[in-house]
Amino acid sequence: MPSTSPRHRRVALPLAAAALLVPAATACSSGGPGGSGGDQRLKVAMAFPPAQAMSPYGDDAVTLSRLAVVEGLTGLDRNGDAKPALATAWKRDGDLAWEFTLRKAAFQDGTQVDAAAVVRSLAAAQKASPKPRALSDTTITATAEGAGTVRVTTKAADPLLPQRLANPSLAVLSAAAYKDNGKDNGKDNGKVDPAGHATGPFTLAKVNGAVSATLERNDTYWGTKAKAPGIDVKFVADGTARANALRTKDVDIAEYVPISQAALLGDNLVHEFPTARTSGLSLNTERGVFADPALRAAAREAIDSKTLATGVYEGRADTAQGLLGPGVPWAAELRTAPTGRAKAATPAEVAKTKEIVLATYTNRPELPEAATVVQQQLEKRGFTVKQVVRDYAQMEADALGGKFDAFLQARNTLLDTADPLSYLASDFTCDGSFNISQLCAKPVDTAVAKAASLADTDARHRAEMTAEAAILGADALVPLVHERFIQGYDDARVEGVALDPMERTLITADTHIG
Repeated sequence: MPSTSPRHRRVALPLAAAALLVPAATACSSGGPGGSGGDQRLKVAMAFPPAQAMSPYGDDAVTLSRLAVVEGLTGLDRNGDAKPALATAWKRDGDLAWEFTLRKAAFQDGTQVDAAAVVRSLAAAQKASPKPRALSDTTITATAEGAGTVRVTTKAADPLLPQRLANPSLAVLSAAAYKDNGKDNGKDNGKVDPAGHATGPFTLAKVNGAVSATLERNDTYWGTKAKAPGIDVKFVADGTARANALRTKDVDIAEYVPISQAALLGDNLVHEFPTARTSGLSLNTERGVFADPALRAAAREAIDSKTLATGVYEGRADTAQGLLGPGVPWAAELRTAPTGRAKAATPAEVAKTKEIVLATYTNRPELPEAATVVQQQLEKRGFTVKQVVRDYAQMEADALGGKFDAFLQARNTLLDTADPLSYLASDFTCDGSFNISQLCAKPVDTAVAKAASLADTDARHRAEMTAEAAILGADALVPLVHERFIQGYDDARVEGVALDPMERTLITADTHIG
């Protein structure tokens, strides 16, 4: 196991300090390429290959956002508050409606951003299947109020709408993105192609399946033009391979460097920062062994978070306190004890159960190792465990379909709206679109619905923690650790890499070889 002595490690920064490392957006600048390395293409190794052919309605949307391809009406600032993007301003009109004023901007295919384009994009996202997680707890309707104003209404009051519209899945794309490039007689057939049809500083020019992608600078970008002329992306699911590519300078930037490789790379290549991501064990509450609350409770009691944090994560993670960790700084103060927990089954009762299938994915290299430790802990309790470990793209559908008894995943709790409300709704409510635990519990739905109705931030946070207590009480998810992230790049050579606790940003217009 690599050394984890202090001289080999960077101290994790507080959330706000880490966010300060994200380059500030310049909404009105039109500066061109610059810097001594401004003419060099960036070479980037990404951990997750496209899972849905770069559709903006799944996890590929985050990849598009991290590569600075797509934009929505709004973005997020360092505090998670909405900031201007394709909309320059917005105002609320009653409880159910907001009006957004659009900036002058062009799509990468040369057509203009107008209200009709925004309405088309938001309507397509609302009708998408599966529905984007950012819309799992709401329904939006967009209408054009002239060419430069969009009115967005919701069925219920939604104080988080401006933050919600910053989600990468709600990116605004040109009309051509919604046609299969003429292959279906030019008719809209439900497919969405962001390549060349978005608005970000980089244009997605080519995708070579799950292997690579090519991006070019968008020279008509409305904001600061990218300093790098383009990006050559490799999708490398193996974390050690990403680290080796960085070490040998085969790539300039490697996302999600494995903890096991951090000390070997050295401080100048390792950049550690806290995040809002929690690794947890989702237990199938609908069918199989863990449909029994007593057996879920037994599984939860079997898990030792401290062993995982100090062993698998080599001290580069925090022991689990709940669904929301240190990356959500207000959570600890408002946390209450889990409610409604069942009494755990005895070892003798556990021993009578059928074999359970524990699944995880290879894209985050700590997860398979964590799964092995979790398997040992469960077996010590009396469970019989079979592991399934594959690339994430090959198992997402099975996980969402409830085909596993337990699924170990790392989930960013602020990814959808910069507020955990969408995470709680999508992952744990009866109608949630990312409900891997298959949970359907009235106390959870009630708490989430109450939170969604509250405009006051503090009151909403208290309702969210009530939902957390109910979810933990149902043992739908057993928190394992709260992660810190490690991005890899040579800080003496590469400039402008974003260390974003919310994971939406990696490459920016300012990212370049210095």
